[in-house]
Amino acid sequence: MGSLEMESESDFNNKEAKSEMGMDEDKRKSSLGIKKKRRFKNLSFLFPCMRLEDEVPTEERPNGGGGFDVEAAGIDHRPTHLVVMVNGIIGSAANWKFPAKQFVKTYPRDVIVHCSKSNSVTLTFDGIDVTGTRLADEVISVKQRYPDLKRISFIGHSLGGLISRYAIAKLYSQGCAEKPNGDSAIINGSNSDSCSQDLPKGNIAGLEPMNFITIATPHLGSRGHKQVPAFCGLYPMEKFASRASWMLGRTGRHLFLKANDKGKPPLLVQMASDSEDLPFISALEAFKRRVAYANIHFDHVVGWSTSSIRSRSELPPKRPCSRA
Repeated sequence: MGSLEMESESDFNNKEAKSEMGMDEDKRKSSLGIKKKRRFKNLSFLFPCMRLEDEVPTEERPNGGGGFDVEAAGIDHRPTHLVVMVNGIIGSAANWKFPAKQFVKTYPRDVIVHCSKSNSVTLTFDGIDVTGTRLADEVISVKQRYPDLKRISFIGHSLGGLISRYAIAKLYSQGCAEKPNGDSAIINGSNSDSCSQDLPKGNIAGLEPMNFITIATPHLGSRGHKQVPAFCGLYPMEKFASRASWMLGRTGRHLFLKANDKGKPPLLVQMASDSEDLPFISALEAFKRRVAYANIHFDHVVGWSTSSIRSRSELPPKRPCSRA
């Protein structure tokens, strides 16, 4: 009996000691967690990408038709940089919800992100020219809602990159960006003292063009030459896909380089230079930075060549995928 009492008493003491040690351990971990959080918070001032999500609350403003604007909440300073995000084929503005919030959290005082609504789901089948015109009209309406805007950037995914290229050609005009009062510093290419020589040679919707970014965009189309990796470069499959392009409407005709109805070259060929109708290349040149992101592996719809605007002979040799 005595031994049992001693064992039970020792067990109780051991449990009590363990519980105290556990409490101390929890306190130690929590204190370390606080220190880590504080240290992380201090670093966020030096590195914007390390900011905590709860530091910058975002506000999502629906504007009808499925589109929306994202900006930082509770900040008095009005953003002056408009970032337009454009979805790909059969996509929608909802595809951009997460990246839009990350942009705003990283640059809360600088940017307002507009997720385009004008070309969603089956509307993306209407053709690059029609969808590009819709996007151009949408950008003008966004600019009217935010009169403080001074700069503009575009990010287009897949077909959205081609839609954006057409839209900026519609929105392009020679001269510097508009002043806040609406006046233009350059008219018809003639310099004035009020226009800085460092500014680009054109503007997009009256705003200074900054970044034009495409992600896995078929700039060279999808016809032959292994542009669609899923067809494995097999001529019969590529031929069949070209004949079945009508399933994607006028957009399919544009992607597979079908001749224009008016006897003109295919639209993507026209977009490779300034045409009589629209200044496609001049509009691109107006941007300070132009970036085309391409997938080397695992993109079975848009090939490396077409998304990086290179012929297959210009592509560097592929490296094998490394497994972590």
